[in-house]
Amino acid sequence: MNIDPHCVPCLLKRVLFETDLTAVSEQKKTQAVQAACTVLAARYDPHRNSATIATQVHQAVYDALGDHDPYQDLKQRSTREALALVKTVERLLDGSKDRLKTSLLCSVIANMLDFGIEGAGTTPEMLASVFDRLYHEGFGHDDYPALTRLLHSTRRLLFFTDNCGEHVFDKILCRELRSAYPNVSITLVVKGTPILSDATMDDAKAVHFSEVVDAILTTESFAVGVPIDPLPSTLSTALDDTDLVLSKGMANYESLSELPIHPIAYVLRTKCRPIAASLHLPVDISALKVFE
Repeated sequence: MNIDPHCVPCLLKRVLFETDLTAVSEQKKTQAVQAACTVLAARYDPHRNSATIATQVHQAVYDALGDHDPYQDLKQRSTREALALVKTVERLLDGSKDRLKTSLLCSVIANMLDFGIEGAGTTPEMLASVFDRLYHEGFGHDDYPALTRLLHSTRRLLFFTDNCGEHVFDKILCRELRSAYPNVSITLVVKGTPILSDATMDDAKAVHFSEVVDAILTTESFAVGVPIDPLPSTLSTALDDTDLVLSKGMANYESLSELPIHPIAYVLRTKCRPIAASLHLPVDISALKVFE
């Protein structure tokens, strides 16, 4: 997805948010904002990928702050809040007629564990307060029949996870995928290094994700979404070898929508107008959209 003019204030709002997460001097915070504006002014081009530009902006901010993981505390809190909701999710699954679809919905609700932008969470603790409402709303766009049809012929699934906390529910989703489709081999993809509130290999290990997937890869670098210019060779090979891609969250959509990947299922909250418009969906819904 190419950058949209509305991405600019959103990106800068996130920059301000992450500078306030750090215990550095006001001078360093000012330098970080200046660095972001300099990179954005130099790189902004409506024909360039939004996630690629965001990566360059956030790299400049992290460097100026001297902080390689300003979201660390938020990520830990998000994971704790998600773990506290696991019993609720399990009760919903036990009472569900379709455990896989229920786990998908819970997983996309946890995509709210994203911070510093409109339409996302304000604190990790807010997930519990919105969970019931979003669960009863259900999917605002539902391509589940298409997904299950594809899963019947899938042998290799590549699963791109997104935020910390959300990855707790993604683990439950992968467990249910394995249960419903035992012949499917699942490879998880996490971030190669801390970036925003996204899950890394350490975060996947902390929740014992290897219990429910066959392999775990990383994006290998600092990147919002997936680094596509160039795409790491391991991911390129994995994408060539897979039968189906499942992508969580907006940033992964911004990246992967640039590549000729079919079939692919995007599972996310549509938190902003540019991404909702790109997907031809309303804003602020839970969406499962499949491109075959």
